[in-house]
Amino acid sequence: MKVSRAMTRNVRMIRPDDTICDAAKLMAECDCGALPVTDGERLIGMITDRDLALRAVAHNMGPRTKVSDVMTPNVKYCFDDQDTEEVAENMAEIQIRRLPVVDHEKNLVGILALGDL
Repeated sequence: MKVSRAMTRNVRMIRPDDTICDAAKLMAECDCGALPVTDGERLIGMITDRDLALRAVAHNMGPRTKVSDVMTPNVKYCFDDQDTEEVAENMAEIQIRRLPVVDHEKNLVGILALGDL
């Protein structure tokens, strides 16, 4: 099966200039632990609840800190036309639970979580 059939399409995104307070509120609203950081539709990073705790709160950063200051910029991702078996093996190997899904122009088109597989 292709990733495009298993992924979640309606992904909430955040911008790098938004605040970590905005990110936390959005995570609470959508009941998720990670948000893709985009510049338009282009994926430039990810911010997780763990980033908020370990990179922001643990370093006494305030709620107005920009997402870009604590996000993970080097994001692992998969393509929407990849086979889910291949992607699942890769996720296990690099020990991650969710991957942004992009098209071949690197526009964000969804997110794939272990639960989707």
